[in-house]
Amino acid sequence: MIYSFESHTVVVTGSGAGIGRAIALDFAHAGARVAVTDINPLFAQTVAQEIEAFGGLALPAEMDVLNQDQIKQVVQTVTARWGRIDIWINNAGVSSMNHFLDLSEEDWDHNMDINAKGVFCCSQAALRHMVSQKPYPDSGLRGKLVNVASMAGKRGNAPFLAHYVASKFAVVGITQALAGEFASQGITVNAVCPGYVKTAMQDREAVWEAQLRGGDATPNEVRKLYIADTPLGRLETPEDVSAVALFLASPAANFITGEAINVNGGSWMD
Repeated sequence: MIYSFESHTVVVTGSGAGIGRAIALDFAHAGARVAVTDINPLFAQTVAQEIEAFGGLALPAEMDVLNQDQIKQVVQTVTARWGRIDIWINNAGVSSMNHFLDLSEEDWDHNMDINAKGVFCCSQAALRHMVSQKPYPDSGLRGKLVNVASMAGKRGNAPFLAHYVASKFAVVGITQALAGEFASQGITVNAVCPGYVKTAMQDREAVWEAQLRGGDATPNEVRKLYIADTPLGRLETPEDVSAVALFLASPAANFITGEAINVNGGSWMD
């Protein structure tokens, strides 16, 4: 591990599985104290136990990113135990797929609520705490916020994902807005934009997309399309994403803010 996060406290939303789990584990391996939060408390507990099994420090917590009371409770519990929150990772997200004319209002609201409003709710709680804590004397920074957006937050031509695209463009936008607003208070705000990440979410999406494409399309053929759209020639792993999240939270990125970093194997370049 290149970076050391000893004596640093990290909160990771949606870290019971997939990308969030990889981020939580990697921070713990790097010495951080990690609050593992998830809407499913059993998932959070399982990842916390994984961290504790190799000697890391973890605090599992049930947290719905739309539940203000639960978010505030996590902030209070984490700061009571560990004193401060140095890094907050907004990772929790959902997806669904459909032709635009067949999208329901419920599909739209669910994606926008979790992916965009969830970032708003959690960021507000995290930043409210960060602005009140003392800056580190070496960097002058009080904290770091990292949002997990998506390639779909930059590339609109994603089949069957108009609502998801809109929600992830919102994440990129709020990243830039918060970076500008909180720079003077010693807080950096950046985003990671993954591509085709091999997770349980992608497994579901491959099934949905095969059905929506019709004909003889299969989930495996859809995955081949994902790989064909990736110049580096493979599906992305959660660890590919977590490596960039750790970089943005590290001292190496102290002078980076307002960026949405592509990590997609070349699927989208800007």
